[in-house]
Amino acid sequence: MSQPRLVLVNDKMQRSYRYECTAAIGAISDPDFQPHVSPAEMLAMGVFEGKYLNDCTQEFPSAWFTNAKLAERPDARLNFFGVQSRQALQVWQQKGWILAPDPRGWFQWYCRYYMGRRLIDVDKKQIKRWRAFARHAAQVRQNCDPADVFCRPKQRQALLQWAYDPLI
Repeated sequence: MSQPRLVLVNDKMQRSYRYECTAAIGAISDPDFQPHVSPAEMLAMGVFEGKYLNDCTQEFPSAWFTNAKLAERPDARLNFFGVQSRQALQVWQQKGWILAPDPRGWFQWYCRYYMGRRLIDVDKKQIKRWRAFARHAAQVRQNCDPADVFCRPKQRQALLQWAYDPLI
């Protein structure tokens, strides 16, 4: 990548936030972070009940939203496994799971990381959180027949929302 790309964010949760993309789109530069699905794939498969990034379409590539399942109101039927899977943002805030400068949480961080933004301290924390989420994949493997992809649908939906392969 020759020149860093500058992104200006003006949405419902952030005004005049700017960040530089110093890595190529889709480049994963940390060997401890190996997501199984891209943000575009996640949005197309159905995540967060269709209620995520709806007002952020200007920040990210339009191709991400071509097949995205979005809604004005949360609708669990839009999720890949058709189950409710999200907590209110206030819950995430109360638990201290929102790290600046990404007021929407982990998936917003992942989208920006995928776009090429690198923030060393924030990246380390979010990658550590992502790695810890692998315990859910281990539980699915331990408790489900590999042919039964609908075993533990809430846990599988959560895996998808953390960029893990939910069809393990």
